[in-house]
Amino acid sequence: MAKPYIDLHLHTHFSDGVSTPEQVAEEAQQMELAAIALTDHDTIEGCPRLAKACADRGIEFVPGTELSTDIEGHEMHLLGYFLDTENEELIRETPRYQQNRTNRVHDLIRQLNSIAVTLSAEQVFALAECKAPGRPHVARALVKHGFCSTMDEAFARYLRKSAPGWVPKVNASFEEGIRLIHQAGGLAVMAHPGLNKIDHLIPDMVRAGLDGIECWHSRHPRSTAKRYREMAVRL
Repeated sequence: MAKPYIDLHLHTHFSDGVSTPEQVAEEAQQMELAAIALTDHDTIEGCPRLAKACADRGIEFVPGTELSTDIEGHEMHLLGYFLDTENEELIRETPRYQQNRTNRVHDLIRQLNSIAVTLSAEQVFALAECKAPGRPHVARALVKHGFCSTMDEAFARYLRKSAPGWVPKVNASFEEGIRLIHQAGGLAVMAHPGLNKIDHLIPDMVRAGLDGIECWHSRHPRSTAKRYREMAVRL
């Protein structure tokens, strides 16, 4: 009998995805996934709807989020799994993470305007229609308003690190993110470590309460997934 497949890193239109929670559940059913987790950036807003859509289809659902944090000057995304989405502190604190994202959009727009890209924040927010906007929404706006042909071009020309339109985001600390996830009953997992290039900090993060490492990710080749799995077992 074949082992069931799961996907524990999914986004909806409540952050930088394009699908509704119901569409995500439908796609998961079509792919015969046994379980999925919703990890929208800095929000849990889509969890109730996806929980219901998964229950209707017999799919196990894990409520989660992906918090934007910083550790020693490096941005690090922290996945929270098995969260109590009715936890008062979680509900109270996530808007602060969302505000960091909104502030960065305004910073990106100011930077783009300074290099004669006349995009407005209102044009970005009109496309985002969510509380957790980010660079993908800016990229979509650049395409829609004719500054770029594709999102890949938008990132390459303006939004990747070191590009002329890039600005850093002010994030909560890694320690704050760990504490918020844990007090909401969740497990804290480092997202896509192969993209972060901060392996030397992982032992310290484990000592600070990190529960796991995301080994399998769409941008991790097999060799990278294998290396992080071995690291997770070792730590």
